[in-house]
Amino acid sequence: MSPIKDTTEQAQPKPIRELPSRELDARYNPQQIEEKWSALWQQDPKLYAAEATTSSRKKYYVLEMLPYPSGELHMGHVRNYSIGDALARYMWMRGHNVLHPMGWDAFGLPAENAALKNSTPPREWTLKNIGSMKKQMKRLGFSYDWATETTTCLPDYYRWNQWFFLKMYARGLAYRKKSKVNWCPECATVLANEQVVDGCCWRHEETKVEQRELEQWFLRTTNYAAELLAHLDQLEEWPDRVRTMQRNWIGRSEGAIVDFAVDGDRATAEKDAAGESAPRSLYG
Repeated sequence: MSPIKDTTEQAQPKPIRELPSRELDARYNPQQIEEKWSALWQQDPKLYAAEATTSSRKKYYVLEMLPYPSGELHMGHVRNYSIGDALARYMWMRGHNVLHPMGWDAFGLPAENAALKNSTPPREWTLKNIGSMKKQMKRLGFSYDWATETTTCLPDYYRWNQWFFLKMYARGLAYRKKSKVNWCPECATVLANEQVVDGCCWRHEETKVEQRELEQWFLRTTNYAAELLAHLDQLEEWPDRVRTMQRNWIGRSEGAIVDFAVDGDRATAEKDAAGESAPRSLYG
């Protein structure tokens, strides 16, 4: 029996066609074209500014999370701010009066720790990084009104944080007490629950987060819990799932505080207080 022959033709590579010079010139040259238009856009500081509040156009506010000025933008930044930029431009084209600001979340221990690591004063390190990242954002062509720029580590911003705090303190809404916190030994600062990943710091994946009891400031947001809960029904444009999340976050619970005599005469004994949402269950 004779062997079967492969009669299929072998695909031959197509010869590379050299483009004529005029066709090469017509190709998109990002460095040349984007730099040209970027420079032109920056000549008009009002290009992306919102119109006056007296404008008859419907107002629309686009605000992305302010970045921490770590030094350079990465692709996560580009993805996040491209989405906000697309939304702002879309609403402009729909005829809205759009306010699209930008700023820098530049205050706190992360900035200080980064400055220590780089042997540079925090102010110098932070402002230098802001300048670098702002230049990158302009190069990307994001539609920000830079006249609204906010830098949280400068007095013209944080003076209002201090003003709000003093007002709340005067009204008894700010108080101090001890409470457990998530502590990263390497960051030397407190972490939110969302910043703890598998028991480790989100910045230092091999550093175990500790539980420490520290005296700290609290705000009596519970004073407004009933009001917040009651007004959720007025937010008709909010998705139901978001309103449900807010209700669960507020966590309203009704019941009674019951004192139990621990030992000895009821009049002199130490008491142990317990909260019970269903007092009828105390009887067994």
